[in-house]
Amino acid sequence: MKKKVIISCAVTGAIHTPSMSEHLPVTADEVIEHSLEAHKAGAAILHLHARDENDGHPTQDPAEFQKFLPTIHKECDAVINITTGGGPQMTVEERMKPCMHFKPEVASLNMGSMNFGLFPMMKRHNQFQHQWEKDMLERSKHTLFKNTFEDIENIMTLGYENGTRFEFECYDVGHLYNLHYYHREGMLKAPYFIQFVMGIMGGIGADSDNLLHMKKTADKLFGEDYQWSVVGAGATQMRINATGAALGSHVRVGLEDSLWDGPGNLAKKNADQVKRVREILEGLSLEVATSDEAREILGLKGKDNTNIN
Repeated sequence: MKKKVIISCAVTGAIHTPSMSEHLPVTADEVIEHSLEAHKAGAAILHLHARDENDGHPTQDPAEFQKFLPTIHKECDAVINITTGGGPQMTVEERMKPCMHFKPEVASLNMGSMNFGLFPMMKRHNQFQHQWEKDMLERSKHTLFKNTFEDIENIMTLGYENGTRFEFECYDVGHLYNLHYYHREGMLKAPYFIQFVMGIMGGIGADSDNLLHMKKTADKLFGEDYQWSVVGAGATQMRINATGAALGSHVRVGLEDSLWDGPGNLAKKNADQVKRVREILEGLSLEVATSDEAREILGLKGKDNTNIN
């Protein structure tokens, strides 16, 4: 069967702040609108975070997710992927709450502790609507994004008990070796869905040489037991997606990863980026997977077997 390419869309995330783009979805209604339009444009998977509707700060309160998840679940067929990354400065216990409550088909799982440098953004964005925005960026200079082996194992074990599969987010080559430990111990469920996250300060750079190195390493460690996807942060988003797709990857776009739709143009909707990456894929004579095809490719439990209602 000809391979279909899964488009994931990370709708809002915890990296960018509302002051950086007026188009960043913050309220539940905005997240719903962006999500449904992204799915209609071709996103088979919606990777979802939540924000406080008053000031836009990232939150893992299940009550905030409840404001938009049931509507998205009802109104479209997308695979819902809930973050366990949350924000780099949240506790692991806080980050797990929505996934444990809603038992989604997919959840993200970060595969190692790391420096997660957001502070350089302050050179480009120095006018903020809310004090938390400046504080969050400044704290990233002296805090760690904590994902110990114990943290990873706890999230993985509890998620698997709920039938949730994982998008294993690997920000560097060492994260692939961390994942391989669990593979070697027989703790993973194939097929693995590995996301190469490239271009975050503190992780691997977003260029073709690094992408090839990540792919060769994953091939060596996992053979044919895995599916892979790529994320390019910021201005590298489409270039890394195009390179990855040409090498056989799935792709991820969305305002979590980049605020842009072409040089100097802020994306007004997540769907703008989905449409652009779809054009790239179709230009490469690649077929875009539907949500049901994505479920089959990734071995998911099905839309009706979650706790989203």
